[in-house]
Amino acid sequence: MAVLIFVGALIGAIALGIPIAYALLLSGVALMWHLDLFDAQILAQNVLEGANSFPLLAVPFFMLAGEIMNVGGLSRRIVNLALALVGHVRGGLGFVTILAAVLLASLSGSAVADTAALAALLLPMMVKAGHDRARSGGLIASAGIIAPVIPPSIPFVIFGVAANVSIGRLFIAGIVPGILMGIAIAITWWLVARKEGASTPPRASRAEIWKALRESTWALGLPVIVLVGLKMGVFTPTEAAVVAAVYALFVATVVYREMRLQQLYQVLVAASKTTAIIMFLVAAAAVSAWLITVANLPGQLIDILQPFMDNPTLLLIVIMLLILVIGMAMDLTPMILILAPVLMPVVKAAGTDPVYFGVLFVMNGAIGLITPPVGTVLNVVAGVGKMKIQQVAQGVWPFLLAQVIVLFLLVLFPQIVITPYRWFYS
Repeated sequence: MAVLIFVGALIGAIALGIPIAYALLLSGVALMWHLDLFDAQILAQNVLEGANSFPLLAVPFFMLAGEIMNVGGLSRRIVNLALALVGHVRGGLGFVTILAAVLLASLSGSAVADTAALAALLLPMMVKAGHDRARSGGLIASAGIIAPVIPPSIPFVIFGVAANVSIGRLFIAGIVPGILMGIAIAITWWLVARKEGASTPPRASRAEIWKALRESTWALGLPVIVLVGLKMGVFTPTEAAVVAAVYALFVATVVYREMRLQQLYQVLVAASKTTAIIMFLVAAAAVSAWLITVANLPGQLIDILQPFMDNPTLLLIVIMLLILVIGMAMDLTPMILILAPVLMPVVKAAGTDPVYFGVLFVMNGAIGLITPPVGTVLNVVAGVGKMKIQQVAQGVWPFLLAQVIVLFLLVLFPQIVITPYRWFYS
């Protein structure tokens, strides 16, 4: 009964058009009422404590770093490097998009920020070269969702806090799956682009490649600093976010000199607005998380999924299909906050590695960003590229299918994810 009340109140509130954060609060209040635990003081206390978390400090600083990178020229130099390296091959601008997306993912960790930068810089070039506009937009959208999987990843920070999983281990475990996502859409692009006959940029000379590499060296130094710092124990993932923001600010203002200090106010405001949305969601979800524990909803879910508990792979397939369907109607952050506290006890009871499950969860939720009808990243590409979302959705489906195939390959072969992060921390 508790499950029905919680889910019914949540779905009903969302159906009425109530924002997700308020819907979470309403579903929490409904469950408190059902359990005869309603107390405004407890409600307020859980909201405050939900946002009072040291690891969550990583969110505003990674958001700030991403905004600085776009304004300060770091993102553009990464795109220029990719253009110099692979722009001349057949369908080269598509491969430039994929390579740039992987490199940008290692800098910002935000699918929306990376997709906006890629769409603004590369979509006009791809259309001018003769590539189909909808297909190009679909490629950019599918490449943009690599950002939540490759570290530093804001969704990994939120998942780590919501499910009590090591954020550092999530970061390292996401590297190989993120690269595999890039390889999958590169293969798909090669298959679809060879039929278009679009023109390609001329091959860059060695001098041009060296110049692009030299100009992007400072930008490429950021992921190296983060990974080496985590490996050597110099800083935690939260402190790594501060290092990333300070480093990006230094490079943008002192090295590249493309960002003036007068622009810092606008950058801070943009990062603060996005952070406020995420933090309010986290705070509202804390009420539901507390009540989920009190009502023993994970225990009830374990009973429901008991037929699959003896086969962890089959259980993961069922859970991944569930998340895939929910991701069509819900954004990544609220999905993490709602489902992670419920599902984590289930997968732990089945003996599944929690870090491995976290990577699959976030990867699956990222795929939801390019599935209609919600498709946040689809909307970003449609807005920047001045297209209808239906056009982008039509162009994205081959790459969406490739990402789903990679997801379920990782379900069948968990050591692809587990071995690298365990080696890193050995």
